[in-house]
Amino acid sequence: MSILALAGCGTASNTGPVPGETGYVRGFLGQVAADEPRAAVVARDVLSAGGNAIDAAVAGGFALSVTLPSRAGIGGGGACLVFLPSRGVTESVTFPAGARASVPEGADRPAAVPMMARGLFALHTRGGKLPFEQLVIPAEQAARFGIDVSRALGADLAIAGVPLAADPWARLIFASPGGQPLAEGGRLVQPDLAATLATLRTAGVGDLHQGNLARRVEAVSAHAGAMLTVAEMRAAVPTIGEPLVTPGTSTGDSIAWLPNPGGTAAAAAFRALPGAATSGATLPASAGMLVVDRDGMAVSCAFSMNNLFGTGRVAQGLGFLFAAAPGVGQIQPPLLAAAIASNGPLRAFRAASVGTGQAGAPLGAAAPLAAALRGATATEALRGLPDPARGLVASCPRYLPGQSEQCTAAVDPRGFGVALGTLD
Repeated sequence: MSILALAGCGTASNTGPVPGETGYVRGFLGQVAADEPRAAVVARDVLSAGGNAIDAAVAGGFALSVTLPSRAGIGGGGACLVFLPSRGVTESVTFPAGARASVPEGADRPAAVPMMARGLFALHTRGGKLPFEQLVIPAEQAARFGIDVSRALGADLAIAGVPLAADPWARLIFASPGGQPLAEGGRLVQPDLAATLATLRTAGVGDLHQGNLARRVEAVSAHAGAMLTVAEMRAAVPTIGEPLVTPGTSTGDSIAWLPNPGGTAAAAAFRALPGAATSGATLPASAGMLVVDRDGMAVSCAFSMNNLFGTGRVAQGLGFLFAAAPGVGQIQPPLLAAAIASNGPLRAFRAASVGTGQAGAPLGAAAPLAAALRGATATEALRGLPDPARGLVASCPRYLPGQSEQCTAAVDPRGFGVALGTLD
């Protein structure tokens, strides 16, 4: 059965899968790496069904909101870089879960302004090939029909599941009938989140910012101590612009970093390598995803709830966790770190990385990228990262388009994600 009703392109057999079916595109598809395996599979299936890297990253981002809601979600945000080989340029799309101008009276768990859906929509405008609405479907189905808790989510629930269960709506989702936090392999069904995703698909993401869905968020946020307003959600928009760019290691190469504190720190760590160090400060948990397609289009994204499981409270009847408001109490703005190395004159992709791990995120993006540019395979590039840095990396030593058989991708072996060498 088709996972997406979409129009694809590629080599198809007269008796094989049709557009919209996994396996429609044959041969080398690209590379996918993510901090949660099912989200990586969703992204890979979009490539196989005829989508490009932007389409795959959008679908994978929504999937993370279902499969790893501790670190990514509709109530959260993120930042992405996208390399467009048609123009030989890299753009940034930043949509962090927004800070509040002030903490409203009565907000005992002030929430950040939700930005995930609007951010993924903005990413899609940079060159997505498939209808945006259809990229929401895999996440919606996963939420509605349920998934088994992955090792990644199970590890987070083992840390925060007990305090999370203090919220009755979170307990309904993340606890067993006996009241214990779900463990790896437990069944996670999220019908309210599925309904919210269906609304985003049918009414559009604008409904979450200035429509009926926004008014519902305002109402339920008061009960959750989050105190969001429709006016705040209406005013929150992603930023599309130019990344921070530094010279690469080969003629014509350049490296694009996110134009935010995490990107600045990652660029500085790259210049300081070897010997870059990380701070011991406690900063928010995050999740990463990167996708490279067969044509050399690449997307590198970091997502965050600004704290593990955000505020720890679920939007009643909507099924998503509120992200924690940054700059309030001990909640610091997340260091979102991602990078893409490319060759503009050749209009070709060279390497990409995402860093996670609290204060180690900048080094988690910089060190693997530096190693990959020195010729290391993706797996080799991730060796020796110091705690708390974690990384994802993809590398094509002979560029892409080019000798695709030399392209590799890898995830940090200390984490629970997966890298898929996408060859059908």
